Amino acid sequence: MRFSHISDTHLGFSQYGTDERENDFYNSFNQMIDISIKDHVDFVILSGDLFHVPHPSGNALLHMANALKKLKHNEIKSFFILGEHDISRIHSSPVPWIYHNLDFATYVGDGEIKKIKDVSIVGFDKIRKNEIEDYSEEFKKLERKMELEKGHKILMMHQGITEFNRFAGEISANDLPKNFTYYAMGHLHDKDIRSFDFLNGPVAYPGSIESTNNEGIKNTKKGFFEVDISGVEVKADWIKVDTRPQFSYKIEFTELANKIKQISEQITGLKRKPIVELRIQGKEIKTEQIQAQISYLNDITLRNSWKIATKENLESSVLTERPNSIEDELFKLATDTLDSKQKATFAIKELLPSLTSNQIDEATQIIIHNFQRFKKEYKK
Repeated sequence: MRFSHISDTHLGFSQYGTDERENDFYNSFNQMIDISIKDHVDFVILSGDLFHVPHPSGNALLHMANALKKLKHNEIKSFFILGEHDISRIHSSPVPWIYHNLDFATYVGDGEIKKIKDVSIVGFDKIRKNEIEDYSEEFKKLERKMELEKGHKILMMHQGITEFNRFAGEISANDLPKNFTYYAMGHLHDKDIRSFDFLNGPVAYPGSIESTNNEGIKNTKKGFFEVDISGVEVKADWIKVDTRPQFSYKIEFTELANKIKQISEQITGLKRKPIVELRIQGKEIKTEQIQAQISYLNDITLRNSWKIATKENLESSVLTERPNSIEDELFKLATDTLDSKQKATFAIKELLPSLTSNQIDEATQIIIHNFQRFKKEYKK
């Protein structure tokens, strides 16, 4: 038996406000669905952040529906949980539930055991960091239940684990419920898979299906896991999909013209126009010259940008010390500035995703709901 593990699809995300970037996410997702069908997997699991905002566009809804319908027509079941981007803060029913109600997919984010043949699947929707302790007893009860279950057991969660990323971590691997043979995680956007002595199976993050604003510009690989559970041992293969290329170059200002020419030769003729970032350093940097030189890339890139970086900053940045998510760093800065985690949560976790995706109606609803909540609390 085999299944596909896909996460952080973020359908509907229109990076830079362009249709091309929105379509890139649909393209990657459709590749994963088609590969899963070609490889005859038995089921597909989606571990959260199906959409980029709680009230996605019609295009996003349709692409998800078509993918789930395609799986169903090929007799492949699908299971999903909700990430923070799927959950509205204005107390409306989560949009993905419609796929469960229409029997296109099965919602498993309620912590109850679902079965497909002899495989047990349990899932939890996104749990806020301050709520983790409330789930400790529920996790212990689940451990005892899973001891009685035979066959492979899959846990789906949308959480950051500190052993994978200490900046974005919300829970320790040791806090995860035991007695599962595969931990299907979502939330962290880089692919990673690790085993721990105290768990019965690997903990896996397939990563996001395309690069988002939080990840910065880098030439990274994107894909998903195909997991073989035919035997006792779990075997997870990561499958790369074709995504739009992204490049970030470090350039000395005195070498700018030559480097632009080299970059042009490198990217000309690519199947899809890339996204290019230039990090320029030097003593006497002239902005007008940079603007003139980078304009040569306009016709062969989807988007190009530049920024000035000092050599000291570039050399002192250590990859392992950088946060996995710009959103997490923004949250820390907002907390310090506003002197309130509650206000920072509203600004960064609730309002910002809608604004960056041009979901003005959604953002307006969030502001109105927050203001009404504030009035009630003020009266008390």
